[in-house]
Amino acid sequence: MAEPKWLKDMDKDQYLKEDFDAQGKSHYTVADLIKNDPDWLDKAAEKTHAATGDDYVKLDSGLLTVNQINWMLRNTIGELTFVDDNNQFLWYNRPVDPNVKMKAKRVPAQVGNTMGEVHPDVRDVIPEAKKVVHALRTKEGGHDTVYMPVPTGNLKQLVLHYYKRVEDDEGNYAGIYEWVQDLYPLVKYFCETTGQKLVVDPDATTGATYRRNSAPDAQTKASTKAATAAEEQAKVVEPDTATGASHN
Repeated sequence: MAEPKWLKDMDKDQYLKEDFDAQGKSHYTVADLIKNDPDWLDKAAEKTHAATGDDYVKLDSGLLTVNQINWMLRNTIGELTFVDDNNQFLWYNRPVDPNVKMKAKRVPAQVGNTMGEVHPDVRDVIPEAKKVVHALRTKEGGHDTVYMPVPTGNLKQLVLHYYKRVEDDEGNYAGIYEWVQDLYPLVKYFCETTGQKLVVDPDATTGATYRRNSAPDAQTKASTKAATAAEEQAKVVEPDTATGASHN
């Protein structure tokens, strides 16, 4: 994925110290359970007498049942996950349709796993994941978010991984919330409803990977070959039509 410069410049010796075996103990860690047990969720729920079904949960701005929370989150746009401050994967919003192909695939048996178990040890995935976690744990350079576009080479698939530092009421690091979404349907809808379009920015210095090997855009007829525009970037501009208000 495409990293921001401040993330690339991080001290490798520091971020590789992140414990992806989750051997520590968070304030909310459920003790005496094997983290990578595929039945961890059921065992942890039983051990903690967790609320279920129609049990009510009082939130800071509402009162919902567990069922209502599940239904809402399962129908929220995008894929959501939560990892705690001990690098243990605790939750994701399982799709309503079991046949949906997730962009960042997760399965129920992974809940409770360590970050090391969740991430495959291929293509340097673990060191890169440790970098993101450590950056948000320490608020590297004052950053509490990381945006990671996925260079798919497809102009009609703009996948973004968004990582957000989660804090408790005192501002202490409590984990990471991740949101994965293909932004293209949102951008397409915005352009259609405002009368705008995506075109190439000739002054851009970034974005070549998003155009490489992709098909020409049917509306703009823009070139999509990286060889002809090594550092092109798509942006929204006012159209040459009489319809649609400018949103620049």
